[in-house]
Amino acid sequence: MTILIANQVTKRFGGLTALSALNLEIKERSISSIIGPNGAGKTTFFNCVTGFYQAEEGEIIFEGRPIHSRRPDQITSLGVARTYQNIRLFANMTAMENILVGLHPKLRSTWVGAVLGSPGTRHEEDEAHEEARQLLGFVGLRGKGDIVAKNLAYGDQRRLEIGRALASHPRLLLLDEPTAGMNPAETAEMTAFIQRLRDELGITILLIEHQMRVVMGISETIAVLDYGEKIAEGTPAEIQGNPQVIEAYLGRGAAEVT
Repeated sequence: MTILIANQVTKRFGGLTALSALNLEIKERSISSIIGPNGAGKTTFFNCVTGFYQAEEGEIIFEGRPIHSRRPDQITSLGVARTYQNIRLFANMTAMENILVGLHPKLRSTWVGAVLGSPGTRHEEDEAHEEARQLLGFVGLRGKGDIVAKNLAYGDQRRLEIGRALASHPRLLLLDEPTAGMNPAETAEMTAFIQRLRDELGITILLIEHQMRVVMGISETIAVLDYGEKIAEGTPAEIQGNPQVIEAYLGRGAAEVT
């Protein structure tokens, strides 16, 4: 089953076309990657999927519903979550509080119930804290819930950002360079963790990643963008030997030598 469809998606910024008639299909419970040189349109596509940008042309369909004209909060409530290339945690809040922020779209209590301390509100708060503790444990941060986010190690901050995204109960998770800035050991741990997200939680993963070892080792399908256009799509083996991909990354001379 296809969970996400991009059909002729085009995004412009003034005279610059960041995405040009992009077509892409992501299969449910798959791990797929989008790669390409800097400025290829990868993060722009993520921003269009999550509602931060509105495409001028085309449509984006998630689980059969058009989402290209919806607000980010509406898209999140439908089951799409993301992380960012540059970590965007609430730096002065604890790890637990960051997870609770991610849970907020799933809570039903009103501000009136919070002010009055109604039994229903207290029960929901208790459940939210318990789920937050479980999520912290799942992402490898057990016992660190009271640590302020900015005081966590870099790799832990990356895991916390994923935990906050998981709190919204996504069925599609967009990861923007999840191993950026990590050493080889941390990268290997993150790669294994991403596979756990799919295998244990059944979440579909779409990631942007510059480390080719990660991309080739974890992806079932890879789409390659260059100047906003999809120039190739296929399995890791197919992408590795594609002359257009080699040219986009290394230049025409390298492609001709290959």
